[in-house]
Amino acid sequence: MQGSVLVIVLVTLVLTAFALTAFLNKASSDLIVAAREADARRLRSEAYSALEVTLSVLSCFNQTVGALRSPAEGWGDPLTFADWKPGEGHTVEVAFEDESGKISLPNVDNATLLAVFDVWEIQPLDAQKLADALLGWMKPNYTPTGTFTPDYDQATLPYAPPGRSLRSFDELAAIDVARDMFYGEDGRPNELWHRFADTFSLLSYRQPNINSARPDVLAALGQFDATQQQHLNDYVSGAGAYEAKGPQYFRSVTDAATILGQGNPAVFGTQISALRIHITVHDGRAVYQLNTVVTLPGQQAAQTVQTNATNPASGASATTNPTPTANAAPANNAARANNPGARAGGRGGAAAGAANANGTSAASLNYPFTVLEISENNDPTPVAPPPKPAE
Repeated sequence: MQGSVLVIVLVTLVLTAFALTAFLNKASSDLIVAAREADARRLRSEAYSALEVTLSVLSCFNQTVGALRSPAEGWGDPLTFADWKPGEGHTVEVAFEDESGKISLPNVDNATLLAVFDVWEIQPLDAQKLADALLGWMKPNYTPTGTFTPDYDQATLPYAPPGRSLRSFDELAAIDVARDMFYGEDGRPNELWHRFADTFSLLSYRQPNINSARPDVLAALGQFDATQQQHLNDYVSGAGAYEAKGPQYFRSVTDAATILGQGNPAVFGTQISALRIHITVHDGRAVYQLNTVVTLPGQQAAQTVQTNATNPASGASATTNPTPTANAAPANNAARANNPGARAGGRGGAAAGAANANGTSAASLNYPFTVLEISENNDPTPVAPPPKPAE
């Protein structure tokens, strides 16, 4: 009898221990989530304050110089320039990435794609199939140059090409040929996917900026060899033969021609069309990231993809939404709604449109920039479906 009671007591203790352990694990996870949300709310205002200071500095330089070309103009450290300091215990880092140093994908043509794929040493037949697949996805009523024939209607869930440019690089997972070339067997983006994303921009603008052009862009569009690219890199970074002069930038493509020699610099511009601003706020182990893409009004202004998908079943043609005005600060909300690539962890558009939350007309703000994209604490790139097995 005593042995039975002892067994019951031991079983009860074991079950209690399991229940307590499960409760503690659940409570620990809930506390971590709550702590991270509290950190995000606390650091978020600091990040947006730093963003406003950064944009103010950029606006001052733009008004003084007449354009933004490169951080070498003096705006590379905007917070120090403005003598702005974050709250006690916080550190804020600001980094810039010229999105217009890439090729504008919405304006790309077959010849440009083939030139890039040639630099990547893709076989000509495969390069033409890939170019046809991409252009067939992006251009309504596109006629393939080669023998490529998509089979989207044979998929488990049939679908049709949208007839507009990519709004997210994740769309590559749905494009025939591209799906097999840009993703590994595990369904994750491979090196070629990352190279594609580093060479092409989802935004629409006239010309890449030669001051920040990627190596593949220089090779494919400018036809510059490795030696010329090294000269350019040394010039803009203040290295090698230009170390004594410090970082430089080109004010015109004529200036670039004197440094680079033979090639095709005329296809480039020298102004920034779309500037990506990375702001990181640290408070101990808590980190908050804010990434924003802005453009200035004018001929070099960039735009998001705002063309609706074509419905081939009904014969409807693609229509275009009105372009956001250059002085409308809350335009980022509309841009985000039309750009799945601008992920904000469920919170990104809230503060961005706060300036218009009181019902004030956006145009009355006279904001010097158009915000094309905002993302906060970027989500990781999702895994694509695995490629179809060979038949």
